[in-house]
Amino acid sequence: MTENRDLALASKTWCFKEAEALLKRIKGKTPEKGYVLFETGYGPSGLPHIGTFGEVSRTTMVMRAFQEISDIPTKLICFSDDMDGFRKVPTNIPDQEKMAAYIGQPLTKVPDPFGTHASFGEHNNARLQTFLDQFNFEYDFYSATECYQSGRMDATLLKICQRYEKVINVILPTLGEERRKTYSPFLPLCPKTGVVLQVPVEIVDASAGIIAFDDSEGERQEVSVTGGNVKCQWKVDWAMRWDALDVDYEMSGKDLSESVKLSSIIRRILGGTPPAGITYELFLDEKGEKISKSKGNGLSIEEWLAYASPESLSLYMYQSPKKAKRLYFDVIPKAVDEYLTFVQNFPTQEITDQYKNPAWYVHNGAVPATTVPVSFALLLNLVSAAGAEDKETLWGFVSKYAAGANAAQFPYLDQLMGYALKYYEDFVLPTKEFRTATAQEITAFSSLKNRLHALNPGEQDAEKIMTEVYSAGKDAEFENLRNWFKACYEVLLGQSQGPRMGGFIALYGIEETLTLIDEKVFS
Repeated sequence: MTENRDLALASKTWCFKEAEALLKRIKGKTPEKGYVLFETGYGPSGLPHIGTFGEVSRTTMVMRAFQEISDIPTKLICFSDDMDGFRKVPTNIPDQEKMAAYIGQPLTKVPDPFGTHASFGEHNNARLQTFLDQFNFEYDFYSATECYQSGRMDATLLKICQRYEKVINVILPTLGEERRKTYSPFLPLCPKTGVVLQVPVEIVDASAGIIAFDDSEGERQEVSVTGGNVKCQWKVDWAMRWDALDVDYEMSGKDLSESVKLSSIIRRILGGTPPAGITYELFLDEKGEKISKSKGNGLSIEEWLAYASPESLSLYMYQSPKKAKRLYFDVIPKAVDEYLTFVQNFPTQEITDQYKNPAWYVHNGAVPATTVPVSFALLLNLVSAAGAEDKETLWGFVSKYAAGANAAQFPYLDQLMGYALKYYEDFVLPTKEFRTATAQEITAFSSLKNRLHALNPGEQDAEKIMTEVYSAGKDAEFENLRNWFKACYEVLLGQSQGPRMGGFIALYGIEETLTLIDEKVFS
């Protein structure tokens, strides 16, 4: 906890609101286990995705806010449900036919088709940890298989067995008639085949945790619910995990709202309090449709990181988690420039405003000193105008705009140049479509030429240049100057939008812009 606790709380950001609510939930006291436990969950039937990053990054932000207002130790668990049954063979793995033979087996009993680990579950767990480590998240990794088999879950499994009717009656009303006939909170592992069974079970001895069921061959079996002989159905499993680990905080997506309600009821039946946590909205594609891994719409984390920094992605995750947001390629430049604005403003802000600055959460309170003389959007337009294919060309323009600027002085800008070149090549260049200027626009471009000629060729004042751009539009009697600015980009750069023209011209150069106008308008 810092001496600025009250200032942090006064910021009223969603992270500090969550942290404050959590502190009140535990009544400001250290839990018996000695720390406040934050948890995120992961289904290892597939590879980590952008939603995984979002949940871990947002949870980390709340945990960091909690640390700012409290001295109570904290811990973050990333829990992998790797004991879940292998439901279908993913289309993106080798040995499809061979893998089909393991349908129904726990993921940690399914061979690794990539040959790098003892099982498919362990392979995906390793991918998850590598994925999280590249972002320097601090967490403890928990495997469901290890937790069940080691006895960590046994006490709670016995409680479920002893309160079986209450638990099952929470779930049954939510199921269809046929599913009710076979449903059980326990999924026994078949003693003969190892398959995770979805069969009715009978409580033989609740105190001892003994259940009976018919195995995959119809033979009656009796087993203990402890020691890894069973796993729990999803909603019960979630509540069981909250109870066994004593989870204090876990957020979840809107699509799991009903599961949260049911799991919370079960957690209370087991004698505890459900964890605190927000329900975050889901991501949408450019058409406003829900992003789906099976559809392949939206944007993957690998794609984002190919065109922008991890920090820009963290910022995107921080902003308005309770609002549905569109996640597609066009949001990347804006996210990058917003990040740059926040991080560059941070050092000059009062501490009250620093707590309101998203950069604080992106960097867990340790915001680096970062200076970048031009925006990402301007870089993209510079690449477009100059036809640049390498950083050296871009540095040639930037060094004129910001005297003596180079990669050693501005390493983050050098990194952004690499992103800008790739983003332009993949997304801007294929859609470039120049149009001919209208008569009114030709008048405006003619005025702009005269006004730029009147300026000192070495003039780099973006605001002064922007005044001339405004005036040229007025000279041509544009009722709405936005139409004139849009024309500048459509006619000169073959794209529909961009940053302020004054900044672009200052970066590209007055003489270079005059040449561009002659080529695109008057040739």
